[in-house]
Amino acid sequence: MSRRTDNRHRVATICREATGLPHHTCLRWAEAGLITRHQPVPEPEDEAQRTLESLLVAELADGLREGDLRDGALFGFTSARPARGALALGLHPAMADPVLATVLPRIDQHYGGLRGVPGLRIVPTGRSWALIHLPGRAAVHLVHPDPDWRPALPEHGDGLTQLWRRNRHRLHPAEAADLRERAGAASGPGSAAAQDWLNSRLLRRPRLLGAAGAAHGSANVYTHGGGDLVVEWCCAVQRDELERRLRRSGLAQRPGRVPERLRDQPWFPGEIAMGGAFVTLRRGPCHAPDASARRYA
Repeated sequence: MSRRTDNRHRVATICREATGLPHHTCLRWAEAGLITRHQPVPEPEDEAQRTLESLLVAELADGLREGDLRDGALFGFTSARPARGALALGLHPAMADPVLATVLPRIDQHYGGLRGVPGLRIVPTGRSWALIHLPGRAAVHLVHPDPDWRPALPEHGDGLTQLWRRNRHRLHPAEAADLRERAGAASGPGSAAAQDWLNSRLLRRPRLLGAAGAAHGSANVYTHGGGDLVVEWCCAVQRDELERRLRRSGLAQRPGRVPERLRDQPWFPGEIAMGGAFVTLRRGPCHAPDASARRYA
């Protein structure tokens, strides 16, 4: 086997471990130059797609925080088929409806305003479904193991107005205001744009993050005010090993358009920094009844 062929197989192996795709699919991408050693998972080709993926991650991280994240599906997805123009995600069957209830936008009077991803709409695509973002028409296609699956979509309720039901083809003023505010933050000198890159990459690597919840089927995932992401778990994979796998998958590879920041050097173990944005990995003691090990990584 030539060195070039061997390198392509290594890249394909990393891609398979990150996404859950078959090895031959990843190898075909490597041979076509779609993935490389530095970036072994395809990246979104435009900002609109990356923004949608980042918004989904932030909303699911906080919205599912108190839920039951089953079988290591930290964001409700078990596999990904990333492409430059779109993304298809395999839904965990037990998490499919909670995922949609979390990300579809609504006005929650008890919460005090807008919840969900502003501008997100769900549309049928033949026998499947897709999440479409109205501002840039970016899309995430949903794949369910049951080909006849139909989502149990959330309804209006006491103090709850499902905006995606009432404004199917246009933004509600609350959604438009939220997106304007976010666009201003992303174009400023801070790290919001870099966090979009990190979040999008995490969404495209569900199998790697799944290792964090593999032992007991759950892990704690949250953001700091919609910003940097924190993953907390026990057992299964060691923190250093998960960090190594994520870095090897290109998670922290800085794009040329993202300026380097002083805080790109990690300040403590488990911190992955890029362009002033962060993902923090924390492995703590196990409190499961049958746990025999209760140590920090």
